Amino acid sequence: MDCREAVQRCQSGGKGDTLLESNVQRVLASLADEHQVLDVGGWASPFNRAQWILDSQPWETRGHYRTFGGVPSQSEGREGFSRESWVQRDICDHNPWPFRDKQFDFVICSHTLEDVRDPLWVCAEMIRVSRRGYIEVPSRAWESSRGAEHPRMAGLSHHRWLIEIEGSRVRFLQKYHLLHADWRFSLPERFLRSLTREGAVQWLWWENSFEYEETHLHGVQSIEKELLDFAARTYPRARWRYLLADAGRRFSRPLRRGSRKA
Repeated sequence: MDCREAVQRCQSGGKGDTLLESNVQRVLASLADEHQVLDVGGWASPFNRAQWILDSQPWETRGHYRTFGGVPSQSEGREGFSRESWVQRDICDHNPWPFRDKQFDFVICSHTLEDVRDPLWVCAEMIRVSRRGYIEVPSRAWESSRGAEHPRMAGLSHHRWLIEIEGSRVRFLQKYHLLHADWRFSLPERFLRSLTREGAVQWLWWENSFEYEETHLHGVQSIEKELLDFAARTYPRARWRYLLADAGRRFSRPLRRGSRKA
């Protein structure tokens, strides 16, 4: 599948490439002309109202989504940032970002936290450098659904985290490989197609601070239970399907052992 087809699949499954448009307008309405705005991870589709961009990719290649039919920038108008205010660096390198405490009036982090190796550090730095902000990520249901890039793969291949936002708390769960290994742990493509744009994403408006945490699971059984419980709550299936699948697995085990011995 090429990039253009992947974008079309994402859009038909509710999730777009950029910040939810109704929330773009809310962000803009909340900003005064003198407010300083930072966009964290905005390289592929920068938020034009921001005066500063922080990303690992270079200024020259900004707006990458345009290369495969996506939206090259967010919010209308000319770019408020420049080459000089485009800070290229690893946002997870555990060195403080090159900004003062509470330097910014608003920080935007849209469809970035699910990509990076240490979203907890990114959250801590956003709180340090800004007075308030907006976070948007894929919903856990969207990221747990098969068919965005491949019929047997859940979510997008480069996403590292399953994220849930509850109140003012952002919870990160590693996107375990088991999610792709068994239909019981993920959601079908028909569910993905049924999601609205709002249902495909989740967001947090925060002021002063917010809570964030990583959930740690130990052992295959704990991981299986977490994935299975979420899938069953989100998309209930007939009990006979689980019973039939369990019976099939019990029957196949001795056959697999026999084939290995042979």
